[in-house]
Amino acid sequence: MAFILGSGSPRRLDLLAQLGVRPDAVLPPDIDETPRNGEQPRPYCARIAREKVLAVRADAEDIVLCADTTVAVGRRIMGKPADAGEAAEFLFALSGRRHRVITAVAVRRGDKVWERDVVSQVKVKRLADQEINAYLATGDWQGKAGAYAIQGPAGAFIPWISGSFTGIVGLPLSETAALLQAAGYPLYGRA
Repeated sequence: MAFILGSGSPRRLDLLAQLGVRPDAVLPPDIDETPRNGEQPRPYCARIAREKVLAVRADAEDIVLCADTTVAVGRRIMGKPADAGEAAEFLFALSGRRHRVITAVAVRRGDKVWERDVVSQVKVKRLADQEINAYLATGDWQGKAGAYAIQGPAGAFIPWISGSFTGIVGLPLSETAALLQAAGYPLYGRA
């Protein structure tokens, strides 16, 4: 049995390491992550995690883990910004408001898939133009849903959260541990 992480995210690797888990292989799937017309953020996130885990090639006894994190303001899905202009647009939309961070996790072994999603609330303080411009200059927004990472410089913009900190980072550890155990991964008995 091999454990395959279907994600290129260094944050997910770090979070798995907190559980004492090191993947045998890292194989990020290449799927279309475009939201469907009218798709709500939570079902969208769950669909993407499921499509990712089904797209990773693995032997029947292997365990594959994939996840997707989405930032949502109301019905609006804020994925990874294409450029600094879109990142600025996202940050202005988040400024002074609460939003949801949804992380869906899917684990597959053979034909069976176990899934969970975690929704956390995050409040961003009111941001001044100078703060947004300075943050954009760091480049930390690149490759991050909603154009920020709570564990990076943007953490200074977050006065309040409700929910799973590790879910906001990109992999809710409690739920992930339960899914891995359900799939037969020897989480606490591995040599």
